[in-house]
Amino acid sequence: MTSSFSNLLLAEPLARAVAEMGYETMTPIQEQAIPVVLSGQDVMGAAQTGTGKTAAFSLPLLQRMLKHENASTSPARHPVRALVLLPTRELADQVAQQIKLYAKYTNLRSTVVFGGIDMKPQTLELKKGVEVLVATPGRLLDHIEAKNAVLNQVEYVVLDEADRMLDIGFLPDLQRILSYLPKQRTTLLFSATFSPEIKRLAGSYLQNPVTIEVARPNETASTVEQHFYSVGDDDKRRALKQIVRQRGITQAFVFVNSKLGCARLARSLERDGLRTSALHGDKSQDERLKSLAAFKAGEVDLLVCTDVAARGLDIKDVPAVFNFDIPFNAEDYVHRIGRTGRAGASGLAVSFASGGNDARLVADIEKLIKKKIELEPVEFEEDRPRGRINDGRRHWREEGEAGDARDVLDQPRERRDVDSRRGSGGRPHRAPAAPRDPFFDKPYEPGQPDATPAWEAAAKSATPARGISSNIKPKRKVAALFKSAEPS
Repeated sequence: MTSSFSNLLLAEPLARAVAEMGYETMTPIQEQAIPVVLSGQDVMGAAQTGTGKTAAFSLPLLQRMLKHENASTSPARHPVRALVLLPTRELADQVAQQIKLYAKYTNLRSTVVFGGIDMKPQTLELKKGVEVLVATPGRLLDHIEAKNAVLNQVEYVVLDEADRMLDIGFLPDLQRILSYLPKQRTTLLFSATFSPEIKRLAGSYLQNPVTIEVARPNETASTVEQHFYSVGDDDKRRALKQIVRQRGITQAFVFVNSKLGCARLARSLERDGLRTSALHGDKSQDERLKSLAAFKAGEVDLLVCTDVAARGLDIKDVPAVFNFDIPFNAEDYVHRIGRTGRAGASGLAVSFASGGNDARLVADIEKLIKKKIELEPVEFEEDRPRGRINDGRRHWREEGEAGDARDVLDQPRERRDVDSRRGSGGRPHRAPAAPRDPFFDKPYEPGQPDATPAWEAAAKSATPARGISSNIKPKRKVAALFKSAEPS
């Protein structure tokens, strides 16, 4: 057993691709898993996230499938022989890209299918024939029911991030998919954590698997510096900005627990002058891929996301992860902070706890990772007194804080009404009082009891027409439009 890729007995096309990608030394999971998979045994592998599980199962599977390699254009010569199932669209797309790079010098074909986009382009790729199919369970079932994907010649099945697939309810889908596969096959199950449910799944579908654990289950990477701060809900955003500025953080994941909270926080941070993008399940797949691509390209500083981005995403050199909300599931904490400190690099994980229910969630994390967690107070920098000034573009901002602009139209109506009455000194501005009518300042003067009302006196003074009651008003003369004809 060797720890060098150059000494690993890979076929020349695979070895050349690995060398081009800069791989030199194998990670522990690769070092232990690759020889076992090459021997054709089932594997149940556990490793810290970010340790190279994709290469650990992809390279040996491609090596074993080279015997089926051919340059024929006939789809019948390229049946699906390896199936890789993953829980999220982003992870499926990432794994498919890695496999394409590994197989670039071979005639083995691969493609990926996932939900959120049109099925027609995926159907065309499947009809051409592929040896390696990467998929999410839901969309794969759609293609199976449409008879676009035939799985009766599958020799290898990979369940990656299996615990996450169970967490989000994919067990019935997995059972249906596995029922379409030949019983004689090699099954590989990889996960960052092991749970009783995972072990039951492995017992049902794996045959005498070799268990590979390169780290204690649920252990966090030793290269990640972890901090828990006690911060009120209203001060979390201020604390995040201060830590980003003090530490000089150029890029970071910011995890929240809800889609609505994700969208609101991203919008707030963007107003604060930070290049921010949101990634959550309510966004279209095209928007999600664009946000992820912008973050990878360095065009975005903070990627505010839900746990859809917590699993397996391999983005190099991300220096920090913020848990704006403590995760409801303690195991998700391990996955979230696994986005930093990957492959031996150092990283920073900061979590904000606001008391109450967060105290219980922090205790669950403490129990899971078996480390004592100390809540640290946040010492905010002193802010000098500031008033609110209008920049002339329907925006208000605080004096002395450039870029902290808040659109008046986005504030509650009561707040806008108060702000609109504030002067430059921060005190409410009152409009000058209107001049009073002197009539209302006079004392009350009672009228004469026998005096005739003015309207009656006016009626009596009017001379009624002859023969007409005084109570009937005479007709008012109106100018005629047409002059009456003169008598001849």
